Amino acid sequence: MDMTIPPARWDEFDGLAALARILGAEQGDARVVGGAVRDTLLGVPVADVDLATRHEPEAVMRLLGEAGIKAVPTGLAHGTVTAVLDGGRPVEVTTLRRDLSTDGRHAIVGFTSDWREDAARRDFTMNALYADPVTGAVTDFFGGLSDLADRRVRFIGDPLQRIAEDHLRILRFFRFHARFGDAVDPEGLEACTARARDLMALSRERIAGELLKLLVTASAVPVTKLMVERGILLPVIPEIDLDGAQRLARLAAAESAADVAADSIRRLAALLPAEAAESVGARLKLSNADRKRLQAATGGPGDEGPLALAYRVGITSAVDRLLLAAEDPAPLIGWDVPRLPLSGGALVSRGINKGPAVATALKEVERRWIAEGFPPSPRVNQIADAVAAEVREANNVSASEASSGRA
Repeated sequence: MDMTIPPARWDEFDGLAALARILGAEQGDARVVGGAVRDTLLGVPVADVDLATRHEPEAVMRLLGEAGIKAVPTGLAHGTVTAVLDGGRPVEVTTLRRDLSTDGRHAIVGFTSDWREDAARRDFTMNALYADPVTGAVTDFFGGLSDLADRRVRFIGDPLQRIAEDHLRILRFFRFHARFGDAVDPEGLEACTARARDLMALSRERIAGELLKLLVTASAVPVTKLMVERGILLPVIPEIDLDGAQRLARLAAAESAADVAADSIRRLAALLPAEAAESVGARLKLSNADRKRLQAATGGPGDEGPLALAYRVGITSAVDRLLLAAEDPAPLIGWDVPRLPLSGGALVSRGINKGPAVATALKEVERRWIAEGFPPSPRVNQIADAVAAEVREANNVSASEASSGRA
């Protein structure tokens, strides 16, 4: 299938045309590759552009230097140089490659001038499309254009071989299917199912990265359910089961009804039993902030109302807890969490002795302020007057009782 790419957003990237010319695009030595081509053909916004070139990395560094383009040797062993264009936009330039050896986690590569050989080492047919940056002509060696038109995520060549080269491709298969796919490719599905235990060889950070990306795709719910049914995650996150898939479906429906964007950590919390959040967050090496959020997400809506919940735990955590409890987070949308407009000094000036009594009184003022729906300063001052009077009265009674006891 021959095709010329439609007008692409990368045409607007300052300096990209000049970079392509420097790398010999007009002589067929440089082409746009991968996601930028795929997304342009699908009408999806393109955020990043990668170039593939016949030039070896040292030659790329030299050509960019001679042209006054900043070149960063981000991965010379794997053939990658980052060119920094006008405005600081990075473009990865990677030499055509072939695999010399792979172990499922890492690859040792050699360089080649053969475009087909470079395409053959990629994962899916839709990711092995090249576009001439000058004419827009698309080069397709393995039926990627047809698969793209059919919304079919298909491994290049033998799926088992592709998975043996890089085990992460199991998760990538499902992530790309959740994002772009229609009917799942049966051969790819069977290969991923058969080799699911290969995921155990990967770092948990890489697994987390793919899973969190998958969870916010358009078809995350049915694809996650399919993964659970096929036992894909069982070797690495056995806590995710069909009950979790059902909770994810309910959460996704609640997010949609509330017009709240999908969120990967919130959705991971739905997938997990509440008691597993801490251990799974640690196993996946999530950031401290994400681990705390994961653990808090299933804490329930509380009994003070959504605004009070947000005041106590923050907007993000409150939205998580409300949605996971099938409660409406609408009152929080656009709401700025207020600060109590009163200090401990204001209570001291009302006759409360400095020390623990001030902190206790301040908490009581805050409690009443929250219960009344966060009224403004005039009402807060009235509450403070009342609390201070109660404290003074209690202290007077205590003093009288103490004096009577000594007598």
